[in-house]
Amino acid sequence: MAVSDTATATTKRRRAKYILNIDRIAQISDDEKKRLKAVSQRFAFRTNDYYLTLIDWDDPNDPIRQLVIPQERELNDWGRLDASNEASITVARGAQHKYGTTVLLLVNEACGAYCRYCFRKRLFMNDNDEVSYDITPGLDYIREHPEVSNVLLTGGDPMILQTPKLQEIFEELRAIDHVKIIRIGTKMPAFNPFRFINDPELLELIRANTYDDKRVYFMCHFDHPRELTEECLEGLRLIQAAGAVCVNQNPIIRGISDSPEVMAELWNRLSYIGVPQYYVFQGRPTEGNEPFEVPIVEAYFKIEEAKKLCSGLAKRTKYCMSHEAGKVEILGVDRKHIYLKFHRAKYARDEQRLIVCERDDDAYWLDQLKPVAGYKNEYYREEQTAKAGAA
Repeated sequence: MAVSDTATATTKRRRAKYILNIDRIAQISDDEKKRLKAVSQRFAFRTNDYYLTLIDWDDPNDPIRQLVIPQERELNDWGRLDASNEASITVARGAQHKYGTTVLLLVNEACGAYCRYCFRKRLFMNDNDEVSYDITPGLDYIREHPEVSNVLLTGGDPMILQTPKLQEIFEELRAIDHVKIIRIGTKMPAFNPFRFINDPELLELIRANTYDDKRVYFMCHFDHPRELTEECLEGLRLIQAAGAVCVNQNPIIRGISDSPEVMAELWNRLSYIGVPQYYVFQGRPTEGNEPFEVPIVEAYFKIEEAKKLCSGLAKRTKYCMSHEAGKVEILGVDRKHIYLKFHRAKYARDEQRLIVCERDDDAYWLDQLKPVAGYKNEYYREEQTAKAGAA
């Protein structure tokens, strides 16, 4: 039986209708719509009718509601748009190279819906010019760097692109022999599973680009177990049947994914369907994200509590922050210290380096922590010296 024939009869081949104006959401009062208008004008709003059915509108603190419906606190003066300084690792328009083996291609500036806590919300603003629909410069860069074995298609959500466009991108990447893994960063299985249920050509594209030694990975983004609907599970089954490897990564977000019980339920259910939790990220200090931040110490202990409720297969996740200096793993917290390590590093000298900092229960980002003498990361001294000299 072909992959496209495996959709169950109970999963209707319907389509999600996108909603770009908050005025179209009947469950929100007129007064609230007026107050949220300014928020949606500053930070783009987008959702769809399928995803809105997951919201319990009688609960003002519903986690799915908080994920896509604006909050007035997003306008607080807090954070910066490019919190991890991605501009510093941009090697061509739409291409980023931070870690030796992996290049990111920003192929799209739209998503199936917009997470309110998005760390790349700058891409959805009118003056954005970081995304490139012409990925030729990025492809040229990848061809010239044989150390690059992984390419991550991101943005925006690549699954918004039409299948013929994706096919062009896949063909270009598969023509580069040293690219072994094509990763797709996507929340579309949660936001719009019909993208996969209704498109057999997409599934065949995945199948055609999956080899014994060259794989397609879906870096899924599920924040809450309520997103794992029957339609979503059907979409994942089709993706997996086409040969893709699926994993999950998501940030720990206040009011959405910061409950140990919620995390454990999500990780366990994902393990049952073969979509292991890959990372839990610390929320980046991005402009507009103050309502969603969880301090490092609080987040660490909540994640550890969640692990107590999981099987070994379900709790393989690493708790990391995507800092300007690299992907920093939070290893442990005791009464005096926070122990961290570079899981991936921007600079080779920092790879796997241990960082020991004084415990600060209010800190939510590495820059706020004070390193213990003897463990100070040289990155800070050199970078800060350069910045001071420039000033």
